[in-house]
Amino acid sequence: MGSAPFESVAVVGAGTMGNGIAQVFAQHGVDVLLLDLDALALERGTAAVERSLARMVKKERMTASEADAARARISTAGELAALGDQDLVIEAVVERAEIKRAVFEELDARAKAGAILATNTSSISITEIGAATARAERVIGMHFMNPVPIMELVEIIRGQETSDETTALVTACSEAIGKTPVEANDYPGFVSNRVLMPMINEAIFCLFEGVAEREGIDTGMKLGMAHPMGPLALADLIGLDVCLDILEVLHRGLGDDKYRPCPLLRRMVAAGRLGRKAGKGFYDYD
Repeated sequence: MGSAPFESVAVVGAGTMGNGIAQVFAQHGVDVLLLDLDALALERGTAAVERSLARMVKKERMTASEADAARARISTAGELAALGDQDLVIEAVVERAEIKRAVFEELDARAKAGAILATNTSSISITEIGAATARAERVIGMHFMNPVPIMELVEIIRGQETSDETTALVTACSEAIGKTPVEANDYPGFVSNRVLMPMINEAIFCLFEGVAEREGIDTGMKLGMAHPMGPLALADLIGLDVCLDILEVLHRGLGDDKYRPCPLLRRMVAAGRLGRKAGKGFYDYD
């Protein structure tokens, strides 16, 4: 990782975002502790890293020896008590404010003094999360994009108390692992999801109101707006439950009905049609 400020990191949450974050750090020479209280989630997360590294070798984006080295840098644990001397801890659990606050309370108690606590939240207030700790100046948003090993952007979000030093260290860290950091202020949805989620939600309303079929909506946005993926397919990739959670944060935090989640989105989440991870969403997946 060269001149980057962190030699070791911990990632809390082995889901889609967490295992991707762990992989990227490991690829750049950083020792990573991947933590998840759910043993099955941890197993799935490590398997996802294996598959991702194998794809990169197959596509000649890295050598087999580089993939082996990255794999060897990732260790796993099933409890937060396993935290040790990591300089940076990144939380990547479910997008619910009350859960994140509880996690950060425990991280504050268990992480070493001086460690930076970052959250991969895509919409929740960094200030609110930081207030659950006694080190709010060292709490920051580090919002990666999915899929993490491929997408270049990292949104860096300062809370009310986040220090200049913390921001500079995390910005340098993002650059050192091959990402492009963009700083955003601590408002609901930050930049990326404040712009993206209303578009996805409006696409769902188009389907809900019978304006067009799903393929027509997605093809129109791909060919007409040069988007690499249609908004309904993108919602499936993100997870419809995650989209709903983010829209709820936007609607509640900004108080504007333009962020109200489409009833069809609520119904699909209630039915368990969560997108790719569930094998079914707006589209069906094998």
